[in-house]
Amino acid sequence: MPIKIDSQHFYSTTETCQKTGISRATLYRWLRKGLLSKQRKDRRGWRLFTAEDLQKIQAETRRIEIIEKG
Repeated sequence: MPIKIDSQHFYSTTETCQKTGISRATLYRWLRKGLLSKQRKDRRGWRLFTAEDLQKIQAETRRIEIIEKG
């Protein structure tokens, strides 16, 4: 369940992976490569992702699928 901070919803790493259909390892690899420029973290230091972040991840997933198919 996303958390709400300053009227914006944030998703955990697990939720992000489930919603986008990628593995945690893939997500972390893409983060290291700079797919998402701004890293948000909660008070525990855990990463948080916005709906916009999820859209960027899904777009990258589709881009890769297109490359692999053709």
